[in-house]
Amino acid sequence: MEAFSSYITDLGAAVVLPVLITLFAIAIGQKPGRALRSGILIGVGFIGVNLVIGLLGSSIGPAATELANRLSVDLDVVDVGWPSSAAIAFGSKVGAVIIPFCLALNVVLLLTGLTRTFDIDLWNYWHFALGGALVAVVMDSFWWGLLGAAIAMIVTLALADLSAPMIQKYFGFPDISFPHMTSAPYALLALPLNRLMDKIPGLNRLEADPAAIQRRFGLFGETMFLGLGIGLVIGVAGFGFDDPRADSIAILTLGITVAAVMVILPRMVAILMEGLVPVSESARTFMQKRFPGRRYYIGLDSAIAAGQPAVVATSLILVPVTLLVAIALAPLGNRVLPLVDLATIPFIVAVMVPLFGGNIIRSVVGGAIAIGGGLFIATAISGTFTAVALASGFDNASGASRISSLVDGANPLTGLLVGMGELGPAAAVVLLLASLAFAFVVRRIVARRDVAAEETAGASA
Repeated sequence: MEAFSSYITDLGAAVVLPVLITLFAIAIGQKPGRALRSGILIGVGFIGVNLVIGLLGSSIGPAATELANRLSVDLDVVDVGWPSSAAIAFGSKVGAVIIPFCLALNVVLLLTGLTRTFDIDLWNYWHFALGGALVAVVMDSFWWGLLGAAIAMIVTLALADLSAPMIQKYFGFPDISFPHMTSAPYALLALPLNRLMDKIPGLNRLEADPAAIQRRFGLFGETMFLGLGIGLVIGVAGFGFDDPRADSIAILTLGITVAAVMVILPRMVAILMEGLVPVSESARTFMQKRFPGRRYYIGLDSAIAAGQPAVVATSLILVPVTLLVAIALAPLGNRVLPLVDLATIPFIVAVMVPLFGGNIIRSVVGGAIAIGGGLFIATAISGTFTAVALASGFDNASGASRISSLVDGANPLTGLLVGMGELGPAAAVVLLLASLAFAFVVRRIVARRDVAAEETAGASA
């Protein structure tokens, strides 16, 4: 199993995801030709999204590094990024069995009514694997690690159910949810924070979504010009003007590159959606035939939200903000310098943005709070993260004594799992029961929400 898991990791998501989706689509009744087309389109879209995200990272990375150098940052825990984190996760013993295990668990939760989400985002099960692998190292037990992965999935599915209506309304995705561990946990921050902001004078009336910005600024409020402006500001902050010729070239190039990302990324997401929609429709039909009268959500990668203008704009603003937050928190104990995962901030804020109604200012504030708190988590678990990486055969090319990541190392659910493992078996059992209770509470909330929606529909009919 470990050899097979290593092979899967080496193939990468762009190859594995089309194969898994094709087989999955055939299993739920889609014709082989259509299933294969969907799988290949998803692979093409995934490559396209990652190319654009990679372009963003390679363009912003030098500016971020220069900004860190200019501010004399000395943070010794290296952010190795999500690709390395995924390789570490799938290279672990928990990762070797994570896909069949989580699929079986998802089916059990569906049958018992503890979730509405049918998570077909198979590749991203690696997040659950990484959480489980961290627990396995802390508790020195594969089985407790597997329990940790189960808890991670239960909580993530419940959060996906809780945020689904707002995601569906904002993005226009019917019956879709985001059981993506990179995104889902931050719903618990965004929901109360948005209510708090509604009570703050001035802020509660400030319209800062892309449509409002475009209405106010006309042509220059378009997402392309918004990207250009953000890119220029990041460039000036990072490169300065010590060498006017070289720095001006770098700043202008970054501005145009970010503008290009704002235009191209939504089109890459559209390709990904072209492959995902037929599969999600087949999955919905499959579930409705076997469980008539019950409503289900199809769980997808939050990558399909990464190209939305408010998500991209929020993420770009958060790049320098994240670096400044990391530096400001260093005296308080932060040791993590975010670098590689700066390009994955769109995934971190993908659920937060719709919960803030697309308001970019609120989303930036929420994102800064989430990432700031996450840096302390990433620092605290960096020793365990490094131990899991070494056990998985990770080649630490950076040479750093400790590594972590912004995507999973700074994730509150990851921190909760590691804390559970350090407290021992009793805490693990308590957290399992708590996660099931949370799923039950969310189920009741979702049911009440359905009744209210039906009453509203009946009244307007």
